[in-house]
Amino acid sequence: MALFDFKNKNEGKKPSAGGPKFRFNLMWMYVIIATFLFSIYYFDNNSLVKPLDTIDQFEELVKSGGVEKITIYRNKKEAEGQLSKSATQEVFTPQELQGAPESEGKVEVKYGDTQSFEKKIEAWKQEGWFKGAVSYEDAKDYSNLFWTFGPILLLVALWFFMFRRMGRGGDGGVFSVGKSKAQMFDKNSDNRVTFKDVAGLNEAKTEIEEIVEFLKNPSRYTDLGGKIPKGALLVGPPGTGKTMLAKAVAGEANVPFFSMSGSDFVEMFVGVGASRVRDLFRQAKEKAPCIVFIDEIDAVGRARGKNANMGSNDERENTLNQLLTEMDGFGSNSGVIILAATNRADILDKALLRAGRFDRQIYVDLPDLNDRVAIFNVHLRNKKIAEGLDVDLLARQTPGFSGADIANVCNEAALIAARNNKKAIDKQDFIDAVDRIIGGLEKKSKVLTDSEKKAIAIHEAGHATISWHLQYANPLIKVTIVPRGKALGAAWYLPEERQIVPSQAILDEICATLGGRAAEELFLGHISTGAANDLEKVTKQAYAMVVYYGMSADIPNISYYDSTGQSYGFTKPYSEERAKKIDEEVSRIIAEQYDRAKEILRTYAEGHGKLANVLLTREVIFTADVEEIFGPRQWASRTDEILSSKTASSEPTPPPFTDHSSDQPEEEKQND
Repeated sequence: MALFDFKNKNEGKKPSAGGPKFRFNLMWMYVIIATFLFSIYYFDNNSLVKPLDTIDQFEELVKSGGVEKITIYRNKKEAEGQLSKSATQEVFTPQELQGAPESEGKVEVKYGDTQSFEKKIEAWKQEGWFKGAVSYEDAKDYSNLFWTFGPILLLVALWFFMFRRMGRGGDGGVFSVGKSKAQMFDKNSDNRVTFKDVAGLNEAKTEIEEIVEFLKNPSRYTDLGGKIPKGALLVGPPGTGKTMLAKAVAGEANVPFFSMSGSDFVEMFVGVGASRVRDLFRQAKEKAPCIVFIDEIDAVGRARGKNANMGSNDERENTLNQLLTEMDGFGSNSGVIILAATNRADILDKALLRAGRFDRQIYVDLPDLNDRVAIFNVHLRNKKIAEGLDVDLLARQTPGFSGADIANVCNEAALIAARNNKKAIDKQDFIDAVDRIIGGLEKKSKVLTDSEKKAIAIHEAGHATISWHLQYANPLIKVTIVPRGKALGAAWYLPEERQIVPSQAILDEICATLGGRAAEELFLGHISTGAANDLEKVTKQAYAMVVYYGMSADIPNISYYDSTGQSYGFTKPYSEERAKKIDEEVSRIIAEQYDRAKEILRTYAEGHGKLANVLLTREVIFTADVEEIFGPRQWASRTDEILSSKTASSEPTPPPFTDHSSDQPEEEKQND
């Protein structure tokens, strides 16, 4: 096996069976040279040196004539004696003499006082025991060496450490700041997701599956002259499953899958974003055919020329320009398909959305009823549910929920069932989970006075009464006066999923929302702050009717809504006179519906009173309770039939109130 293996020489080949090869590092050579010089300079090769315990032993050697030369190290108070050949053989053993010159034997001894030792040497000379020379030297002190070179060596070691840390690619060091941070996945990963795990989204899955088929069987399309799409953009609200679809592509496709976020391109250093784009596509071309997924692409694909920081660094625009060039420039990206996801397609640059870059825009909408049933079935596969659980009813009680919301409902229901020591998750656990997510946690410690409870009951009964007698009002599920979250009372409705909403449906909804304030004025003689959330909602709805939908009699067929996301700058798209007329129309609509709500409450005052009394007694009412008081709804729908037959009317045990809390305005929770 070769000693050095340079990386770029045989790149792409399989490693040998002998294991990983040794890779040369130039810094090791520096360490070897420094160690070699250090050993030469500070160490000698003479190993025949024996220390003596006392001066008497040294004197015995001198008397026998075995010492030919004496060297005195005054800084260490140590003397060294050069032995003769015969004395060397006597002092050292045969094993110690192997491989060493016999004439270089030495002994060392410590003395106390230099003058006393010099007198001994003079006496040895007078007696004729010692006839050699006496020399004086300074011994080598390695402690001084440490204090001299130690700080330098420490700085060098620290520099090497920082150099390696900055140069390490996986840590995003300075020397790898321009490298792509994309992660590569394949179908053999542990957390593999397939199209079977993605419920609903049938139209979106069809187009995504076709992209996978492009890579698996390209000849099926190219034989007819077709070209493989270069990119697909997943657009939709948060939580609808855009990233889940991308994970399914990674699990289904038999090609490399690169995944990264749009924010990974953004960096404080100039030119880094463009460098990472180039590196990403370089890796993709080497692995082609492959798929590159960029999540939250709006972080880097925002429309150019609209930077809020005017005149500032346009690093983000440079990154976008490089991305545009790589996706459809002079270079060839054959076999590389770009997937991207965003929930803000309106702010993306038009050049990014054109054909040839993102050939397809796949809209991933909120799931409808059938999709929600399928999503519930997916998330209930690994959960212990009670027999006879009606998944269809759960799907109907969660309109407007995204896939992520439904997953949260299933998980919350499992936690609630475990909290109550149940063996399986039943319908009530799911209902409580929906209530927990929409309305918040029950405030069992909040204490309400009798007058407050009466006001809340009359308010909520007003909503229930009016919604029951309006054609387009949302069917009632449950009304409660138990504090939950920030609300002191809440009402849950099940709206019809309409594709087109008539103007009368909006007016009925405004009227039902104002029912709480109208009930307070009629049956209490005063109004309170409990309708703050209701008023905010009806004001927005009325403005939408006038300004967006053109449903006003005085300002018909005009819409000031800009669906493209382009702002109007610093001015309104209408005059001050028109603004005044808009305000008048909004006030008129709200006033008419408020008077309408009071008229309905006067007509059904007796039933409203019964409903309020039931709320005061039980603190919660269901659809069956309202039907028992007012009779069946005149405008029964499919939803009403389901609620009448499947919604339990059992009386839950009201939660205890044991502690006071701060006074908060009531907020009505309507699931719209």
